Amino acid sequence: MKYYNINNRAEVVDFETAVLNNVAKDGGLYIPCELPQVNIDFLKEIKNLSFKEISFNIGRTIFKDDIPDNILATIIDKAFTFEPTIKELNEDIRVIELFNGPTLSFKDFAARFMANYMSYLAEKYGKKLTVLVATSGDTGSAVANAFYGIDNIKVYVLYPSQRISKIQEMQIATFDENVQPIEIEGTFDDCQGLVKKAFVDEDLNKKLNLTSSNSINVARLVPQSLYYFYSVLKLIDDFNKKIAICVPSGNFGNLTAGILSKKMGLPVYKYVAATNCNDSFIRFLKTGKFEPNPTIKTYANAMDVGNPNNFQRLYALYNNSFEKIKSEIAGYSFDNNDMIDAIKYAYEYHGYVLEPHGACGYKGIISFKNEVNNSHIYAFLETAHPGKFKDIVEMVLQVEIEIPESLKQCLSKKKNSIKLPDDFKVFKNYLIEN
Repeated sequence: MKYYNINNRAEVVDFETAVLNNVAKDGGLYIPCELPQVNIDFLKEIKNLSFKEISFNIGRTIFKDDIPDNILATIIDKAFTFEPTIKELNEDIRVIELFNGPTLSFKDFAARFMANYMSYLAEKYGKKLTVLVATSGDTGSAVANAFYGIDNIKVYVLYPSQRISKIQEMQIATFDENVQPIEIEGTFDDCQGLVKKAFVDEDLNKKLNLTSSNSINVARLVPQSLYYFYSVLKLIDDFNKKIAICVPSGNFGNLTAGILSKKMGLPVYKYVAATNCNDSFIRFLKTGKFEPNPTIKTYANAMDVGNPNNFQRLYALYNNSFEKIKSEIAGYSFDNNDMIDAIKYAYEYHGYVLEPHGACGYKGIISFKNEVNNSHIYAFLETAHPGKFKDIVEMVLQVEIEIPESLKQCLSKKKNSIKLPDDFKVFKNYLIEN
């Protein structure tokens, strides 16, 4: 599958080049030129297979020109040692749990796929790679865990100082060896800005083989479509039934992956974007104008993104047509009080414990259901384990939340991060010297 630069449609590269370059020289993101198609008969054939089997069948359709089948099978087998689970909250609402991986976040899926693919590339070409990643919460720990201990790959994880939860920080800041956590005195957008500048800096790129594991990289973005295929196939018995899925959204990589799956032929009637107060995309759906605002700090901190990178991709996938994107994506924004209400309601009426990001997803799918009032299948993504947001959830519910063993272990480790200012010159010098 070929990919083009959204800033220059004439610039076309293959998957491997898009992964290693990360972004085009002018800073443009890559998206597929033409998506492979899957038909309903094929989906019916694979419907009852396991997550790994469905991932392989869809994956070989996506990556048939890019990754040999035997390598793809190995990547999937190593990466996906866990799978999504689907639970019914009531006869109308389902929750797709994506937090069953080692760092208890949906980002484990794509991060582990990418790490194993990049390990294959490093071995194939016998060269060292340097991975830069900016995180607003869960990406950093997923990437650090996925790449930890992989030969010939050095990873730098940038996270905003005092803007992620203590548990999230310790999941990132306790890594060592080939993973270096960096605490930036700024916001997630500042972290993302440093990473973007690094990729277009000629001097840095001469000295280091730079790439990223943020969702700006297609090796993080595209594999996320695999759990959409699995989840939808497990949710529907009747392929004529309409399904709507709500996606908690920050940098919009997850929603973009969902749209990719739909454009490949997955029968999703409507995607619903749920944001926190960082609502530039929701306002765009109302006005047709994309006007990013400074980042606002909320309980759903992994979604605290004032200027989401993947908006450009989403818009390009709809040929920059406001009417087309508005017809296929609904959107709602929620503040901290809305999240509190959702956490309380889900626990009281369903006995289900949400964390803030899932609370936005829950509110979003209910808002959409109430608006359309049809007998569709309604589902939302729960993207993180509530134990990662223990303090907030316990404050709201006044009950003790059990922390999974993997989180307990990281809380007892030593912090190994370094602190840097939001200054590209300082960041650049650090990369060169280390």
